Amino acid sequence: MIRYIPSGDSAFIVKAGDVISGEVHITIRKLLRKLDEAKITGVTDIIPSYNEILVCYDPMVAGYRQILDDLRMCEADLESVKLPLSSTVHIPVFYGGEYGPDLQYVADLNSISPEVVIDIHCSPVYLVYMLGFTPGFCYLGGMDPRIATPRRETPRMKIPAGAVGIAGQQTGIYPIESPGGWQIIGRTPLRLFDPQQESPFLLSAGDCVKFFSVTEDEFSRILSEVSNGDYIVRRTENS
Repeated sequence: MIRYIPSGDSAFIVKAGDVISGEVHITIRKLLRKLDEAKITGVTDIIPSYNEILVCYDPMVAGYRQILDDLRMCEADLESVKLPLSSTVHIPVFYGGEYGPDLQYVADLNSISPEVVIDIHCSPVYLVYMLGFTPGFCYLGGMDPRIATPRRETPRMKIPAGAVGIAGQQTGIYPIESPGGWQIIGRTPLRLFDPQQESPFLLSAGDCVKFFSVTEDEFSRILSEVSNGDYIVRRTENS
């Protein structure tokens, strides 16, 4: 059951569930499509997360009751909404060394070897629940709890673009250089955010991610191909 929770005098939280799940995620994506198509008068911003959407509006343009009625109209007939097919993006990662300074820590904390951490991390197909924090930062669901590791007590001031990290039972990729407290286990040579491109984000909510391990030489080669515009990212269409 979708709930509508006032947030101050100019926003609603549209809550699709109390858990993080694939089913709730699909509801969020369908609601986003309906909201985008509705173009509700007065709405100024729509911000999705794992299981809810923050809808901001201008109270000088549309009042509380009108916005609430319009939002409820968008909830109607969600089952009929057809979402575009998503794809699985295959992402190369060089694990450990200077690119993955926390790999050994993750291994030690979970009483396994770094090689087993890599194998476990590369095994799932991860769901992109949402983008946030920085442009293109992907929050991925589906990580194996055997490699779950708490955030660092003291965040780093600089984490390079492409860094692959773990925080709790989540994994994700830093698209640009930024501060951060995730445990860094590797780096991808791919660009998750490129503002010069017509489509600046490599990933979108609803996509899937499959990591695969590469050697340092392969990392350098792919990085060069990406810089030259020659690397073709492998995508497989999801059914």
